[in-house]
Amino acid sequence: MSRAAVRTRLVLFDLDGTLVDTAQDLAAAVNQCRTSRGLTPTPLHELRPWTSHGARGLIRCAFGIGPEDAGYEALRTEFLNHYAQALCVHSRLYPGVEQALDAIEGSNQLWGVVTNKAARFTEPLMRALGLESRAACVVSGDTVARPKPDPAPILYALDRCSVQPPECVYIGDDPRDVQAGRAAGVRTVAAAYGYLGGADDVAAWGADLVIQGPLDLLPWILPQ
Repeated sequence: MSRAAVRTRLVLFDLDGTLVDTAQDLAAAVNQCRTSRGLTPTPLHELRPWTSHGARGLIRCAFGIGPEDAGYEALRTEFLNHYAQALCVHSRLYPGVEQALDAIEGSNQLWGVVTNKAARFTEPLMRALGLESRAACVVSGDTVARPKPDPAPILYALDRCSVQPPECVYIGDDPRDVQAGRAAGVRTVAAAYGYLGGADDVAAWGADLVIQGPLDLLPWILPQ
């Protein structure tokens, strides 16, 4: 797709699966729950596509249960506690992210994060990766009343940054990210390199642009 006609002032990223590869640390936490019960760990390649669905998806993959099942809430609490204690052991920025952020900042554009991850995990992860002071805004899953796919988190970020929807681009690795972005009136980008890239038809999500890596975004958003 050609360069966007409206000048981009704000670039918003989903966190897990878009800005940061957190799959290994999340998998380690859910596998601690398995090993403590005498079960063998679930392989990372099986867990990875579920990572974008958070605790619910990882627990469903590893244990085959959901919120409707007995014992789910206790297991979810245990999993989240394990994760909180080791949330940035193996987590890393995706290749190309650092260069993309440098280019965005170098063009005097703002960037931020809009994630469904709770603030108790988002904030320490951003600090550990050295991103907290660079982001113009960080909107977590519990910052506003309704998480994505509701547009409320993106609208909150726009308000915080004093940016109008056509001046913003939102990048995510899940159909909910595209749904939220479209509902908020911003341009949307699907990260095909994320957790669902190998397990879903990314082109069918309806994003304005599909990228295979973070650097693919730059020709579309940077000023000429």
